[in-house]
Amino acid sequence: MSSSLMTNASAMTALQTLTATNKNLATTQSRISTGYRVNGAEDNAAYWSIATTMRSDNKALSAVSDALGLGAATIDVMYTSMESTVDVMNEIKAKVVAATSEGVDRAKIQEDISQLQAQLKSIADASVFNGENWLANDESGVTTANIVSSFSRAGGSVDIQTLTLDLDELRLFDSGTATTAVNGILEFDLTGVAATVSSTGATYSGLVDDTGTAYTLSGNFSGTSIYDFDISGVSDADTADLEAWTGAIDFALGQITDAATVLGSVKSRVDLQADFVSNLMDAIDRGIGQLVDADMNEESTRLQALQTQQQLGIQALSIANSNSQNILSLFR
Repeated sequence: MSSSLMTNASAMTALQTLTATNKNLATTQSRISTGYRVNGAEDNAAYWSIATTMRSDNKALSAVSDALGLGAATIDVMYTSMESTVDVMNEIKAKVVAATSEGVDRAKIQEDISQLQAQLKSIADASVFNGENWLANDESGVTTANIVSSFSRAGGSVDIQTLTLDLDELRLFDSGTATTAVNGILEFDLTGVAATVSSTGATYSGLVDDTGTAYTLSGNFSGTSIYDFDISGVSDADTADLEAWTGAIDFALGQITDAATVLGSVKSRVDLQADFVSNLMDAIDRGIGQLVDADMNEESTRLQALQTQQQLGIQALSIANSNSQNILSLFR
């Protein structure tokens, strides 16, 4: 085997090996320091692209989660108010039933009812969250409430879905000035006949007895709605007015119960959707991790091996360079 002072093939080979080892060592150290085996497009363009898109989608899902939280809080306020409204309505119904007894002071009973009627309005007006009130609002304005519920991507197309509530089903009081066929449940004229009282098409037949015969309220009875009826002037001879009105209260109570049911159902769905979105975000995070995360156990083992290879490479390069010095010693 010939030796040359001009070309040291052994040193060149050792240097190439050491350079490759140093490059691999730098890659491993980067993975350990960042925690990623795909930290940029240069590492794996396909995986980096997928991970970047999935991270973006997860941010969108995080916004959906926030929107669901806001929606759940709003629904909770409205649902709580609706439950309180049901309790007050039951109290009013009980007062009217008590007023059917002969000899009672209906003026005193009406004082209690008037306070309960005012409480109904207070509950509805106070049902505000984030500037929204679904129970006391202008029916000629916004008639629906939308809650962002999901974000999805299929075939490159983005789809944002919402849960929609019909406020005509929930409105207790109309805060506007316009008058239309649909009004607040607690303001509706319950003395009418065959009138549609909600957007769902519920029809009230008016004040009728068991045979379907319409009652005619006496002049001593005033008011037409839950919010403004007054029994203080009803005499013992006109207790049929109170019996008729009890049925009207029962109908309104049913409408309110239906509205509470709608809120309860939507609340349950929002809670389920919030849990699903949270689990989906976790699943996407796991998927991203499988694509780009570094296996720290594997990288730690590789680091030790490369450090050993680096030391051996340095020694091999040193030995290869010493060959030239050995050749020079032959000329001494």
